[in-house]
Amino acid sequence: PALRRLSHHLLAHYQKGTRPVRDWRTTTNVAIDLMVYAILSVDEKDQVLTTYIWYRQHWIDEFLKWDPARFDNLTQISLPVESIWVPDILINEFVDVGKSPHVPYVYVSHHGEVQNLKPIQVMTACSLDIYNFPFDVQNCSLTFTSWLHHIRDINLSLWRQPELVKFDQSVFMNQGEWELLYVLSHFQEFSVKSSDRYAEMKFYVVIRRRPLFYTVSLLLPSIFLMVMDIVGFYLPPHSGERVSFKITLLLGYSVFLIIVSDTLPATAVGTPLIGIYFVVCMALLVISLTETILIVCLVHKQDLQPHVPEWLKHLLLERATILLCIRDRKKFSQSRMQTLDTSRQVENNDSTAKPTPYVCEDPRECGAVGGTRPALAFAGRPEGSAALQEVLRETTAIRQLLEKREEFRDLAREWLQVGYVLDVLLFRVYLAAVLAYSITLGTLWSVWRDA
Repeated sequence: PALRRLSHHLLAHYQKGTRPVRDWRTTTNVAIDLMVYAILSVDEKDQVLTTYIWYRQHWIDEFLKWDPARFDNLTQISLPVESIWVPDILINEFVDVGKSPHVPYVYVSHHGEVQNLKPIQVMTACSLDIYNFPFDVQNCSLTFTSWLHHIRDINLSLWRQPELVKFDQSVFMNQGEWELLYVLSHFQEFSVKSSDRYAEMKFYVVIRRRPLFYTVSLLLPSIFLMVMDIVGFYLPPHSGERVSFKITLLLGYSVFLIIVSDTLPATAVGTPLIGIYFVVCMALLVISLTETILIVCLVHKQDLQPHVPEWLKHLLLERATILLCIRDRKKFSQSRMQTLDTSRQVENNDSTAKPTPYVCEDPRECGAVGGTRPALAFAGRPEGSAALQEVLRETTAIRQLLEKREEFRDLAREWLQVGYVLDVLLFRVYLAAVLAYSITLGTLWSVWRDA
């Protein structure tokens, strides 16, 4: 048969150990091509990219030519790849041998062109930048070069036009975590020594992560917890519910971070921005809890606190209410004036140390309480005078107790007003910080996503 006669004719005296040129000065030009079939895995910790590519190369073998007319017009034949010379073209970034299927044959045409087509599972080293995770774009290179032969023996070229290689996604499986943007190609020469130059063909595989899964599982729960933290500021500060609510949120966020810690990519080079985002959110929750504890300390335990300083009243109850556009700032000012009048009255009563005149209907009783008349009426009654003095002391003690209680109420009211105004001020500062942080992160991520 023609196939057997042609195979015997080509391989009978063929020597695969030497480069297939009749003149050793002739350079063997190897044209290569690459198509990305799938992105299998991206290992951020070990900086390894695993891809599955369709690799093609062809060159001219001057010892594999024949006349088709002598062999039943046969123009192409498949020969075992182990029986002919094959260029030693490798990928520089190889870190492990993948599970690539073995293709045992190559195609040879009658004018000596050899086509070697094979799929390769490539495990290559790649410098992965995960700072923009989960909106990151990775650029990994595949460098094809002859490991031994310099450019005078083996030269490399591109099989197709660079534009065709760049946007070719005809065989790409577009259902995984990563999507293929484009494949860039670049030819260059490099030299190890001054006399030896080597040819290499670089293919830059640019891929982008699909962020939908990470947005739903990482970002949205964190955003919901931060929104609930902001809503928690509307709980009354004098109640103890806000502190327990904030502590519960902080505990829930800690459990959330423990759960998602395995999902975040880990490298020894740097930390992704989303990790910084989680840390800042945790810090904001701690600041919110600290602010709540401060306000609760202000509005409780007024018995152990002095009067509100005048500068603090002027700063918070007057200036801050105008700055914060609090509608009931007149109420704060009026209550402040009433508090001042009450405190002044208490000071005057304490300085004079005289009880308030008692109005009565019985002259005898009025005389008993009055100035000199009781002394004359009860001059001969020492026992009644002693009893009356005891009643007066008890009445004065009760009056002082009631005035002290009213003073404590005024003091508690002052600190409660200060606590409410300070709570509104700190809440708005906290809200502005959260909004500025969210806008900054959203802008950065949207710019990286569009880029």
